[in-house]
Amino acid sequence: MQLTAHQIGILLEGTVEGNPEVTVNQLAKIEDAKQGSLSFLANSKYEQFVYGSGASIIIVNEEFVPSQPIRATLIRVKNAYSAFSVLLEKYDELLKSNKTGIEEPSFIHPSAEIGKDVYIAALAYIGPNVKIGDGSKIYPNTYLADNVTVGKNVTLYAGVKVYFNCIIGDNSIIHSGAIIGSDGFGFANGGEGVYRKVSQIGNVIIEENVEIGSNTTIDRATMGSTIIRKGVKLDNLIQIAHNVEIGANTVIAAQTGVSGSTKIGENCVIGGQVGMVGHISIANGSNIGAKSAVNNSIKEENMSWNGFPMMTYRDSLKSQVIIKRLPELEKRIVELENIIKDRLK
Repeated sequence: MQLTAHQIGILLEGTVEGNPEVTVNQLAKIEDAKQGSLSFLANSKYEQFVYGSGASIIIVNEEFVPSQPIRATLIRVKNAYSAFSVLLEKYDELLKSNKTGIEEPSFIHPSAEIGKDVYIAALAYIGPNVKIGDGSKIYPNTYLADNVTVGKNVTLYAGVKVYFNCIIGDNSIIHSGAIIGSDGFGFANGGEGVYRKVSQIGNVIIEENVEIGSNTTIDRATMGSTIIRKGVKLDNLIQIAHNVEIGANTVIAAQTGVSGSTKIGENCVIGGQVGMVGHISIANGSNIGAKSAVNNSIKEENMSWNGFPMMTYRDSLKSQVIIKRLPELEKRIVELENIIKDRLK
């Protein structure tokens, strides 16, 4: 695909500065870009690469003021990173647009309902009463168990496993190795140290425009549903336990674990390796730093938290300063103790 700066400017609602007819046919990082490439500058740390870049077109923020001449044509937009992500999305759509039809060998149960323009790759398993919406793509070695519902324009990459009765909303993306609807960790102590399995008869509901990273697991509910609301973005290697609910447009980074029946609000940002105990609630707009241990509910909205144990972000910074000074403070305490002892003699 070849585009001119003028065409890209229209697509991104940006202003072209330079030759509007210059063309590009590939995307590249600013430090690696060559002639015919389109790149972007969103982080000032990479500004040095702009001046020697071989890119034909560079997307920059409206307020960017170069300190040296730039050979490339610039397209000024409100947010360069966001604008470039739009182009990546369009490019990704073009790469996938040729995937249609049903490959062999694959298994599709006679009772399954398959929409229009669906792609089902070889070695996929589509179980009884499964419903797959128009335009969805099911890649190799994907398993859809009985009564699973997949919405329109959903992408399930290779090796995704979706257990029975689970629901995946329109325009969602689930990456390789993710498991949706495996049993929650439910066991009852029957005495004498013997644990008896509690059957998990609920399901998982994933609403529209959700993205789930590779090898992330979302457990089915004991009863009712584990719910991932619209617009949620989950990184790789995340564990979501049974009966958890994650509010709309919340994002969670890798290796976070959320225990059973915890309710996370809307528009939260949760860093990597955060651990949450079960049966708590997290207020809307909460921002939780990486490696934090969340042992209690968060009731105040739009606040930042951090640490182990977790505290407000400002208090955690103060604590970190004190921790760094502990050797010095210990030395001073010992000196004061010696002074007191000498005076008591």
